[in-house]
Amino acid sequence: MQDQGSASPNIKLSGWRSHLPLIGVLQHYRRGDFHHDLIAGLIVATIAVPQAVAYAFLAGLPPQAGLYACLLPMVVYCVLGSSRHLVVGPVAVAALMVAAAIGLHAPDYGDNHVGVATVICLEAGLFLLVLRASQMGGIVHLLSHPVVTGFVNAAAILIIVNQLNAFTGIPKQEEGIPIAALWALMTEIANLNWATLLLGAFSLALLWAARRYGDRLAGRIWPKLSNSQIVSRSGPLGILLLASLVVVLLDLEEIFGIAVAGHVPSGLPELRLPPLDPLMWLEIMPSSAMIAAVAFVESYTIGTSLAAKEHTRLHNGQELVALGAANIAAGFTGATPVAGSFSRSSVNYQAGARTPVSSLVCATVILGVLLFLTPLFAGLPQAALAAVVILYVVGLIDFGSIRRHWKFYREDGITEIITVGTVLAFGVETGLIAGVLLSIAFFVRRSSRPHIALIGRVGASESFRAVRRHDVETHDHVAALRIDGNIYFANVHNIESRLHRVIRRRRGTTHVVVVCSAVNIIDVSGIEMLTRFNDNLRERGIKLHLSEVKGRVMAQLKDSHLLEELTGRIYFTTDEAMTKLADEAAPLVDQAAA
Repeated sequence: MQDQGSASPNIKLSGWRSHLPLIGVLQHYRRGDFHHDLIAGLIVATIAVPQAVAYAFLAGLPPQAGLYACLLPMVVYCVLGSSRHLVVGPVAVAALMVAAAIGLHAPDYGDNHVGVATVICLEAGLFLLVLRASQMGGIVHLLSHPVVTGFVNAAAILIIVNQLNAFTGIPKQEEGIPIAALWALMTEIANLNWATLLLGAFSLALLWAARRYGDRLAGRIWPKLSNSQIVSRSGPLGILLLASLVVVLLDLEEIFGIAVAGHVPSGLPELRLPPLDPLMWLEIMPSSAMIAAVAFVESYTIGTSLAAKEHTRLHNGQELVALGAANIAAGFTGATPVAGSFSRSSVNYQAGARTPVSSLVCATVILGVLLFLTPLFAGLPQAALAAVVILYVVGLIDFGSIRRHWKFYREDGITEIITVGTVLAFGVETGLIAGVLLSIAFFVRRSSRPHIALIGRVGASESFRAVRRHDVETHDHVAALRIDGNIYFANVHNIESRLHRVIRRRRGTTHVVVVCSAVNIIDVSGIEMLTRFNDNLRERGIKLHLSEVKGRVMAQLKDSHLLEELTGRIYFTTDEAMTKLADEAAPLVDQAAA
């Protein structure tokens, strides 16, 4: 767990410094913080190196593209981000989406994979900055939780399927829909490379064993390591290097045709200009926007969960700027698109990081790898990389969420099932769009059918509850109806018909009170509906009253003609309305009884 003596989490800056949160962190930085940040940064780096290479491989990019994503983009986020623990870089889900976009567009532009990825980075970054400038960051939350979980479940399966070619040595066929790709793999089973499959399976078994039993074994050998998790965290890097060493020493590439990563250039990335083909930018734009939205939702969710543990909070607008700028930096350095990593961020927090300086330490280690250790990656077998990817993404799968969503709210369960099925059948972008559209459709359906409750008084209190659910007191001549939702064009006809239906069932009603405690918005269609309802009640000798009207809604009513034509009054509380109207109706009741 995080130490309690960490740097101050709530640092307020003014002026231009408020846009550079790292300045506030450094102003309050203490000598004791660096030790924690150094250890955390070193631990995260041991995870970041194999993940960066593996996710670049997953995205269809050269290995160095993943390492480059852990340099300037990580530093940019450290300077601009509002999270103290979030670690940005290449992530599995974004890598899969990039791979799909590259497979779709790269053949039209000379198979320029890096060029397509560069445009995606720049467009994704610009998209996030535009959302911040227009204060429309909330649009990314159209990706509801069922859509995101369904997408992640399906994406994890797609990632595993995507890695099977490298894992088995079967040549990859043309890109197509996921089911077709899996079928093509099965039909090519005769071309299986047994040496590649054995190497991949052996690597996967070692990775699983290191994660499951490595720390326990290390603790028996050296008790001080029992709680360090050093083996499970550094295991992937060590196993990749071991696999690379075996392939090089035994010349397995030449003898058995085992595919390797190939040459990885050493040194810093070169600043590069993106392709300037307007048609290319236009065609890739939908993919870039979707990748940006998913990256931000993933990053913000992770960052918020970590901030909650420290009783701090993230700033939505600043996160848009930080992640947007980080992706633009990735675009100019030939890196993969970046997002917040759940695994690396969690390890960063658990390892005791106190400030974003831990990410700067991680970036420094990555720089050292690029300067001095890239020859070790030349013989890195693609089967071992596929094993790393498969191991990491298996942990993302959670089909239990479908059962939970179905039990709690069936429409969310349906949304998740449709999202999973559409992603698997038609690809990531189509699946996400289908999930978002279905979520919006369910929302419109719910809001177009708001709950309308006939309410009564609870005992002698001032509280009112629904007649169907509670033992309440009602008045034969006064009907109090609560509308649980906004009144706007999509639901006015439904509301009007249901109000009339209730009144028709209550013979002898002389007063109707519409309780507006849950109404936050009313539009022109809503005003016209209430006016018609008022006129219809007048013809039947019934007065219409309103209660608990919120200030914003009251301001709208004052600008309309409804208040002048209203047959009844507007009451501050439902208790006041029911008390006075019951008293007014009492003489009529006595007269009718007589």
